[in-house]
Amino acid sequence: MVKAVVGANWGDEGKGKITDMLAKEADIIVRFQGGANAGHTIVNDYGKFALHTLPSGCFYSHTTSVIGNGVALNIPVLFREIQEIVSKGVPMPKILVSDRAQMVMPYHILFDQYEEERLGGKSFGSTKSGIAPFYSDKYAKIGFQVSELFDEETLRDKVVRICETKNVLLEHLYHKPLLDPQELLATLHEYKDMVAPYVCDVSSYLWNALKEGKEILLEGQLGTLKDPDHGIYPMVTSSSTLAAFGAIGAGLPPYAIQKVIVVCKAYSSAVGAGAFVSEIFGEEADELRRRGGDGGEYGATTGRPRRMGWFDCVASKYGCRLQGATDVAFTVLDVLGYLDEIPVCVGYEIDGEVTTEFPTTVKLEKAKPVLKTLPGWKYDIRGIRKYEELPENCRRYVEFIEEQIGFPITMVSNGPGREDIIYR
Repeated sequence: MVKAVVGANWGDEGKGKITDMLAKEADIIVRFQGGANAGHTIVNDYGKFALHTLPSGCFYSHTTSVIGNGVALNIPVLFREIQEIVSKGVPMPKILVSDRAQMVMPYHILFDQYEEERLGGKSFGSTKSGIAPFYSDKYAKIGFQVSELFDEETLRDKVVRICETKNVLLEHLYHKPLLDPQELLATLHEYKDMVAPYVCDVSSYLWNALKEGKEILLEGQLGTLKDPDHGIYPMVTSSSTLAAFGAIGAGLPPYAIQKVIVVCKAYSSAVGAGAFVSEIFGEEADELRRRGGDGGEYGATTGRPRRMGWFDCVASKYGCRLQGATDVAFTVLDVLGYLDEIPVCVGYEIDGEVTTEFPTTVKLEKAKPVLKTLPGWKYDIRGIRKYEELPENCRRYVEFIEEQIGFPITMVSNGPGREDIIYR
C-alpha cells in the first residue's frame, strides 16, 4: 500500500508531524520532490528537529528512508542532517539514495543568491537554497545525476563544459568570481565518497517492496499552492508538490498510490511572497504567530516569521481537490483556543462577484476575503484523545470546514507531539 502525505496550501501545514506519526506503521518513507529549501519540524522523544532532506520517518529503527529521483539533493546538507540527528541519540537511519536523483551544485546556491540580488524588489522570496537554478538546469538537461559521479571520464569532461557556460553568466550578467573546473571536480569527488554507500536503483527497490506488500509513505514538501502548474505562479516552487507527482518522483506506477492524506491547518500561514487572500496583520497576526506551531510560526529553514491568516475554504477546497484527498489531517486546532470568535474565509470577492473557486494569479491578486465568523471554544484542547470530548464549538468548527471543503477530515491534531492526535 502506498500513501502520500502532502500539503493543501502554501506549505507549513504540519506534514512532518503527520508523516512521523504514520511512519510508525510504514516500512519505507520516500521524499519525492523539492530540496533543502523547506523544512519539516518534528517533536518526539529524542527532542525537536528541523529536517530539510531526510524523510520525516527517519526516527524509527524499522523504517528505510529514501531520497527519490525527483529530489533536489544537496549532499552536504543531507550528511549534516544525518550527523545532527545521530548526535542527539537517534539510531543511524537506514538510507537509500536514488541513482537517478540529481545534485544541487555549489553554483546553484550562488546563482540563486545572485539572481535574487539582481532582481532586488522584484525578487521571488527565494530561500536561496539553489532550487530554481537546480530545476532550470535539470530541465535544460545540464544537471548532474548521482550516477554520473561514478564515471570519472565523462564527469571530468562535463564539469569543464558546464563551467564554460556558467562563467559567461557570472562574468557578464552577475559580475562575480568565475568557477574553477578543478575545484568543482574535487568537490564532486567528496560528494561521491559521502553518497556512495547509499546509492541504489530506488525504483526497482520500491517495485519489489510493493510486490512484498510493504507499506510505503510518500512525503511531499510545501503544498498545492506552491505547485508550478496549479499554484500561485510565479510565486511557486520549481517542482510539482502534488501527490500525483509522487509516482514520478519516486519511480512508482501511478495506480500504486491508494491513499492521499492532505494536511490542512486550522488557520492559514505562508512563508515567502505571493497572493494570500485571508491574510491578517498587526497585533492580531502577531498573537496568532506567537501561539502558533510549537514555539511560534517561523520558517523551519529560514527562521522567517510566517505570514498569518484565517482558514481559507476556497484555497483549501482547491488544494484538496488537486491533491486527490482521500483523508484530510487537520492540524494545530489547539492554537485557536484563545479566541472568542474565529473568522473563516468562505469565498473570494473579485470585481464585485463572489466565487468559491480558486482563480488564476491575476484574479487572485484582486480577491478580497468573504468572511464568516464562528464562535470560539475558549478551552485548551491539548491532551484530548476522543473527538466526542472536544468542546461543542470546536467540533462545530471542524464540521463546518469539512462541509465547506467537501473532503473528510479523518484526523485532528491538537498539539505538536506524536501522540497529540484524534482519529475520527
